This record gives sequence, structure tokens and C-alpha cells, in this order.
Amino acid sequence: MGIRTGQQFLDKLDAMSPHLVIDGEVVSKNLTQHPAFKNLAQTYARLFDMQHDPAYQDALTCISPTTGERVNASFLIPRTPEDLAQRRAATNTWAQYSHGFLGRTADYMNSALTALASAKTFFAKGDPVYGERIEAYYEFARENDLLATHTLIPPQVNRSVSGSEQMGGQLTARIVEERSDGVIINGARMLATVAPIADELLVFPSTVLRGTPEDAPYSFAVAVPNDAPRLRYLCRTGLHNGGNMHDEPLAARFDEIDAVVVFDDVFVPNDRIFMLGHPELCNAWYTDTGAGALMTHQVVTRTVAKSEFFLGLASEIGAAIGIDGFAHIQEDLAELIRNVEIGKALVVAAEAQAAMSVDGVLLPHWETLNAARNWYPKISQRYPEIIRKMCASGLMALPGQADLEVAGEDIAKYLQGKSLTGPERIALFKLAYDASITGFAGRQSLYEYFFFGDPVRMAGAMVNGYDREPVRARVREFLARDH
Repeated sequence: MGIRTGQQFLDKLDAMSPHLVIDGEVVSKNLTQHPAFKNLAQTYARLFDMQHDPAYQDALTCISPTTGERVNASFLIPRTPEDLAQRRAATNTWAQYSHGFLGRTADYMNSALTALASAKTFFAKGDPVYGERIEAYYEFARENDLLATHTLIPPQVNRSVSGSEQMGGQLTARIVEERSDGVIINGARMLATVAPIADELLVFPSTVLRGTPEDAPYSFAVAVPNDAPRLRYLCRTGLHNGGNMHDEPLAARFDEIDAVVVFDDVFVPNDRIFMLGHPELCNAWYTDTGAGALMTHQVVTRTVAKSEFFLGLASEIGAAIGIDGFAHIQEDLAELIRNVEIGKALVVAAEAQAAMSVDGVLLPHWETLNAARNWYPKISQRYPEIIRKMCASGLMALPGQADLEVAGEDIAKYLQGKSLTGPERIALFKLAYDASITGFAGRQSLYEYFFFGDPVRMAGAMVNGYDREPVRARVREFLARDH
């Protein structure tokens, strides 16, 4: 089939029957019409439609090696520098549309599948059949243009002990039965972003496994259809409060619902099991396959688009109310410019230092990407702070769009800006409000801060994994010189 249209995506959603719990309601039918999911489904439909738009098609798609049909370029296995650049262009095209606010577009998990499908050497360490299965699944996802969500971590109950020790090991998703035709999974996992509108759920290793017999049931990687029997999603309340695109411009378009996944004895057939046991391989799932590198390449590209958005928004605000000439405002704008350029430089540097894997996949330089993923979560916390500082009380004096009908003259006179009419200034500041002070903005900040996990643990992992011996040797050599 190749690339889907937005309507095909919506039709597939309405044909599915997932078990979604949200705001005291169980939703399983007509997802595209439900108020909690309708706008998000339409936004993602637009992403699928962009693949067919002549203005974007060359950037977003490539040719399938098996069918000759167009498929999403995030499925392109990078063999050359040009392939990496094409993958970046595809990610950037979608990221520019969402201004980086959509963290789970299909290209994120597609990138993981692309690396995993090529990592034959890695899977051979366990059982080559796992590599064959995930390659077949990758081709299935590629040719059907699927949108996948995935789970990350055990439920946040008692972080002082491992998953095997929480509630006697009965809490975290685990294998409770191995059968000749597959496995049974019971328990829960977090955090399935965009789960309500996904086609598939990928349950990949994501925590450090100790390799003890007690942890063996938690060592697995599988894929299940999003409406698999006995699979349930506990969705958080939406952050779009029902306002229109003017009053909630970001939340109304980009609120990706997050969910806890409950496996109530869910059956997974053998052809969808990509690892079973082998905790040492589960621990190396992202590093040794290249999945971490391709996923992070996508993320850093997306976050550059988000940095650009905040630079553009801050610049528009500064011009609108005549503060862009003040030194303290220019200092903030300079900070945003630095972050945009540093982000772009890190992406290019990672590509420039790319190296071929043992399986012939050209992977962007991990150390550079790792620096980027440790850097962005912290610097991005400043973005809403800068917007709040620039807008100040203007964020608390915002009539809604409907008020233009009854107070148009007052709005035009008293809420105008230096370079904008009253209605134009309100629209700009509504955008600033949604980007800096609403529940949607708060979730975005939290999401980016913990995107790859606890920043403190990430920093420790970066230090422990970085080869510092060459620079230490230079210091020792300097001290040993005969002065």
C-alpha cells in the first residue's frame, strides 16, 4: 500500500476498537468523532496527507525496495551521508508543521524499527529468529505506513526497588506464561504517548535489568495491535479545554494524550516477539542496535524546530509591543538564537562524524547526539520563562475570540500593539499563553525535561560511557614535560 492518506488513517482508526479510559468514560468506537481525540486525529491525518502533497512529498517519502511504492522516509536505512540528510529533511518537514510540539510523530518509532531491522549481528547473539521477525515487522510497518506508540517504564509506585520487587513482582508488565505459539503478558507500563490514535503498541526494553532469575520475566520486546484483546489504556485528561483554534492554538491541535498501558493477560504470537529473555541484550537494545542513534537523530531535529518556534514567537512579541530594543530582551533573544544554532550544529556534526555499523548502517555520531539529548531538556525549560517575562501582565489580559463580537471597539483601542491591531495582538498573545502558562505548556516542559529519562541519571551514564582517557592523557603528558 505504501503511504496512507489522512482519510485512510482516520478510517482505520474508526475501524479499530481499543479500550480507552478517559474522564470516567470507556471509549472503543468512533474515535475520530470523540471530543478527546478528534482534533489530534485530524492533526495526524494532516501529517499523512502531507506525504501526498507535491510540496512535501520528495522530502517526506522514499521508494520501497520491495514494492516500488512510496513509503515514509523514516523507514530509509541510511547507507550514505545523503541518506542521513534525507531522513533529517523528512523529520524536519513534519516538525516544522507542528513546530516541534508533537513528540510522537510516526518517524520516532519508525527510526527505532529501521535500526533494529538492520541489526542482524546483535540479534544473532540471542537467536537469529528475533532479527528475522523484527525485519518482517519493520517491512509490515513500512508498507502499511503505521503509527506506533510505545511504553517506557514501570508504573511509578515505589522507585526504591526494582520492578520485580514491586507488589511482589505483580505490578510491572511481565511474561506470565510462555506457550508454543506465543506469550501472555500481565501488568502495566508507562508512558504511551499518542496511544489513543495509534495503530500499534511497541513494548521494548527500557530499564536496566539486573540479569537475575527474578528479572527474567521482564526481559522481552514485543509488538501488539492497539486494540488487542485485554489491552487497556488509562488516558490522562486532555489539556485542550474545548476552546477554538484562536483561544487554544496549540492545545487544540497538538495535545498528544499520554496513557498508562494495562496488560490483562494479553496474548502475543511468536511472530511479534522480538526478544525473550537475554537481559544483557535487552539492556543493550538501543545502544548496540543503533536504534538509540536514529531515534535521537529524529528527536534533535524536532527540537531544533521547537527552538526556532520560540525564537520566532519571542521576536514577534518583542516587535509587537516595542520591547525588542531593550538590552535585557535582546539578551533573551540572543539566548534563543544560540540555542537554535547550537541545535542545528549538533545535528550536522553528528551526521558529519557518522560511522558504519557492523551491519552496514551509517549511524550518526552517538557522543554528539548524546550531548544534545543531555543539553536540550535543561535549556528548553527557559523557553516558557522567556515568553512569560516578555509578555508579563499581557498574558493575564486576554479577551477571547468571542469577545470581539461584543467589545470589538474596546479591544481595537486598548489592546492594540506597536505594530499590531487589537485582534492581532490578542491572537499572538493567546499563542504565547498556550506556549508558556497553560496546562498544555506545563506538560510540554515536563515532557521535554524527562524525554529520555532522569537528567541526573542520563548525565551519569554520559560520563561513564564517554572515553575521557585521551584528554586525561594529554593532561598527564603536559604535567610530565620537562619545564
